[in-house]
Amino acid sequence: MNKLYKMALLSCTVATVWSCANDSVLNFEYDKPESIANQEKIDAYKDLKTYVDRSSNPDFKLGAGISLSEYVSGGVVKRLVDRNFDEITMGYEMKHGAVVKNDGTFDFSGIDKLLTASNQSGVTVFGHTLCWHANQNATYLKSLIAPIIIPSTGGPSWDLVTENDFEADNTSNYEVNSNITASYTAAGQGANGVGRALKLTNTAVRANDWEAQLFVKFSPAVQAGEKYQLSMDVRSDVNASYSTQAHVTPGAYKHWDFFGTISSTPTWTTYTKEITVSAEQATCGAIAFNLGKAATNYYFDNITLKKYNPTGGSTIIEKTAEEKKNIIDQSLEKWISEMMKKCSPAVKAWDVVNEPMDDGKPYELKTGVGKTLASDEFFWQDYLGKDYAVEAFRLARKYGNPADKLFINDYNLEYNLDKCKGLIKYVEYIESKGQKVDGIATQMHISINSNKENIASMFQLLAATGKLIKVSELDIAVGTSNVTANMLQKQAEMYKYVVDMYTKHIPAKQRYGITVWGVTDSKKDSSWLPGEKQALWDLQFTRKSAYTGFADGLNGMK
Repeated sequence: MNKLYKMALLSCTVATVWSCANDSVLNFEYDKPESIANQEKIDAYKDLKTYVDRSSNPDFKLGAGISLSEYVSGGVVKRLVDRNFDEITMGYEMKHGAVVKNDGTFDFSGIDKLLTASNQSGVTVFGHTLCWHANQNATYLKSLIAPIIIPSTGGPSWDLVTENDFEADNTSNYEVNSNITASYTAAGQGANGVGRALKLTNTAVRANDWEAQLFVKFSPAVQAGEKYQLSMDVRSDVNASYSTQAHVTPGAYKHWDFFGTISSTPTWTTYTKEITVSAEQATCGAIAFNLGKAATNYYFDNITLKKYNPTGGSTIIEKTAEEKKNIIDQSLEKWISEMMKKCSPAVKAWDVVNEPMDDGKPYELKTGVGKTLASDEFFWQDYLGKDYAVEAFRLARKYGNPADKLFINDYNLEYNLDKCKGLIKYVEYIESKGQKVDGIATQMHISINSNKENIASMFQLLAATGKLIKVSELDIAVGTSNVTANMLQKQAEMYKYVVDMYTKHIPAKQRYGITVWGVTDSKKDSSWLPGEKQALWDLQFTRKSAYTGFADGLNGMK
């Protein structure tokens, strides 16, 4: 034992002497690169949801927009979401197009997986969305209101496409533009003194004859080589003539001529025109009558459009506007009732109506009329009218949980304050019809250069409603793939600014929550903001400066 002790003592002495003699060799101190030092500061931050003061904001939901596959796979994205967020919103998988099949059946397999995974993690699910114009199974919905086709066994025939004798208030196959006033004559003032007629008033001679138009609509659209026959009784208070145009849908002009030019006098005459559809007229489903050359009253009666069938065709029976409304109303009820029954045990808050307001006319509803629609677009409001949201909220309240929080959601409210005001007016309208709207959600897909004053003003407008206010889809684009440190710092500042303004202007009792839209920056082939650097984490799941800005904002939410 004594020898071992002496050997240890000698070793320590040698080591001490060597250390003193070579002190400069063992000095490993160095200056870290700024990028590493900054990243260490970012990584020192805690998980996001720990920054929310629950004593001041007990019901506040910190949310993340995510895809079903990312979440139910149980991988790194799910673990990141579970650590940082209270609530998740599916970008697609809870929408009509994802659940309803072409035969009208429902596939809830994805939702079952979602609810199981979220329940195991203790993360709530925000329902997105019940009534929207996009991401719908439009194929199925359109099939419900398609014309009834009755095959014929006879020889060549002229098959009826559409008609209107104006004896009933059926406006399903015609409309006018804003320079025309439409009404009906008294009974007995129709063609040949029978029934009534459509009366159209143009009060001024227009610079262009097409500034005052009647549109006769029909389906299916014409194809090149087909033969059609238009017949109608016409007259006008003064002698007049008016040309026709081919439109894809009313207002969507395609060709300058369709069914010739009509002459009318104060005496009823019958106009008949047969055409063979040209390539320029193909795909059109509306005849436009240009009535702007004369300031007078025009009268139309007994309009029929027929299609020639050389082999003896089918009888096409169009559903009336009222029939279509009833069918679509029933379909909306089936959709909402089934979704609420499936999800009500777990989902306690919903986007009931999504993106209702028009961008160009922000106090009016969006419409699909006059547009070429994508394959998954179906505008419920074009069939149910202004009360479509009233009905959607009624159904959500009827079939959901009594305490569910029901939201209306839209975008660009900080960009276009009139749109924000228009949405608020529409909420007032919905409630005037007896339905309660619990909250208003603002998407906030913004950039590092968005107008900060508008953001503050939007929150002030929303707060004044007294409703719950939710930031539903927050992301902040940089606008380039060549990102600089300065741009990332501006992004961080904007994330903090949004939370600061939300805190400043939205009272605590009205703060439903903030959802960031996407966990990481977008891949180059992403369907949403491809290649953008909009998120809190990069594609390697490394925290960005934006994380600190957002966390600092949350930390200041008192």
